[in-house]
Amino acid sequence: MDTTRLRELVTTDGPFASVYFEDTHATADAAKILDLTWRELREDLAGQGAPQPTLDALETAVRDSAPPVGRSGRGLIAAGDRVLVDHRLDEPPATSVARVSDLPYVLPLAEYGELPPPHVIVIVDHVGADLTVVDARGRVVDEHTTEGAEHPVHKVRGGGFAHRDMQAHTEETVRHNIDQVAEDVAKSAKGNGATLVVVAGEMQARKALYEALPEQVQQYVVELNSGGRHQGAANDELQQQVGDLLVEFKRQRRAREIERFRGSLGQRTGLAVQGLEATTTALQDANVETLLAGRPGDADVFTGPEPTQLSMQEAELKAYGVEQPNSRRADEALALAAIAARATIVHTGDELDLAEGFGAILRHD
Repeated sequence: MDTTRLRELVTTDGPFASVYFEDTHATADAAKILDLTWRELREDLAGQGAPQPTLDALETAVRDSAPPVGRSGRGLIAAGDRVLVDHRLDEPPATSVARVSDLPYVLPLAEYGELPPPHVIVIVDHVGADLTVVDARGRVVDEHTTEGAEHPVHKVRGGGFAHRDMQAHTEETVRHNIDQVAEDVAKSAKGNGATLVVVAGEMQARKALYEALPEQVQQYVVELNSGGRHQGAANDELQQQVGDLLVEFKRQRRAREIERFRGSLGQRTGLAVQGLEATTTALQDANVETLLAGRPGDADVFTGPEPTQLSMQEAELKAYGVEQPNSRRADEALALAAIAARATIVHTGDELDLAEGFGAILRHD
């Protein structure tokens, strides 16, 4: 998970209220279920001492948001009267989480809400295409339509020179339209740093568009056999398919990071470490490229006023000039230190048995 979007958490004072829950909107009583879920979460947060402005800010965010499509989860982190993080999760957490703490709890974001790669979604036909451009932070940064010449675009039946001329003119018009779309897609993908281009719409138009794209864009193309322009609600199916595709891309990206960690851990050069002692030391030295987190449980570490001031030994921090080290949950402190150190975070789930629930790929040995 790219932690750039979470940097504000480093400079914000707590206490923080962090909540993660299911907000699937697939049944007639979904709104009622969400209302009951939020009431329980609010009571839990209030019982832990969450300030009233924080509770009100979270409630506004929950109740004012548009319902998702299909199975979904939600993650929010708030402090004071502001919601600092509000993110849709690919899948809902197994159980709802409500936590009030001096530090934000971000690991569920890495487990359930890792951002998709920057990408472009193209719905194409013989006239033009609708483009949606999503950046590396998961934000839709552009939505527009590319239109070519609408007439003539249908081949005519019959024989003779006149008909053949009309057919040739039709083919040329369609080819010109597709070339316009290809140019627009290539420009959008390059400008956004896209590593995925999803192409949906008419089958023949999809094929023609792929062939018209530059090779450097073709390598990122994935076609979907659904969706069409001007379909309105019928594009919900396409939206769900795109969502499933992005989840799979993120799963593959996580698998590659886990494999890289395994390979680095086995090298004598010491490019990876695991366990709380080694991982906290690497974070303190700002030597972590990627923090890996599994199931750390309720372990604690000692921290100072700066996020990267953390250690397993209180005496060590005092030796570095921290007068009053605090005991903090490791699953909060290590993640915040990774954000401060501009490291990425990968949640390994049950795919990797990490010693004490933490490991790191280092920037250097």
